[in-house]
Amino acid sequence: MLLPKRVKYRRVMRGRLKGQAMRGNKVSYGDFGLQALEPCWITSNQIEAARVAMTRYTKRGGQVWIKIFPDKPITEKPAETRMGSGKGSPEYWVAVVKPGRVMFEVGGVSEEVAREALRLAAHKLPIKTKVVVREKEEMEGDSNEN
Repeated sequence: MLLPKRVKYRRVMRGRLKGQAMRGNKVSYGDFGLQALEPCWITSNQIEAARVAMTRYTKRGGQVWIKIFPDKPITEKPAETRMGSGKGSPEYWVAVVKPGRVMFEVGGVSEEVAREALRLAAHKLPIKTKVVVREKEEMEGDSNEN
C-alpha cells in the first residue's frame, strides 16, 4: 500500500472537491490512460487493487504507471465514542482526484490488452472513468525530438 514516509501535519482538514483537474489531465508516459470523470477520494487500497488487476491481466508485459499518490490522511473516531474529545486518529490515506485526472497509464501492450486491463482496474474504483489515448501530435513530437 502507498503512503507518505513523513508528513508535516498528522491530521488535515477535509477540503472541497470542486473544479476540474488542471494538472495530470493528459497521457504523458504510456499510450493509454484511465481518466476520472467524477471527483472522489481514492484510497491506497483501491489504488493497489487496480494496480494488481492491471499487472495480472497484462501478465507483467508492458508497463503500468500510477499517476496519483495518497498523501491525505483521513481520521476516524472509535465506534461508540461521545461527541467532543478532539479529532480522531489517522486511519487510512487517500488521493484527492478531480474530474479529468489521468490516474493510471499503460504502455508497451496492444490496444485491446490495454483497454481490457484499464477496464478491470476501473471496476476496482468507486467512480466513473473512461479510457483515453495519447494524442497523435504528442507522439509525433516525441519522435522528432529524439
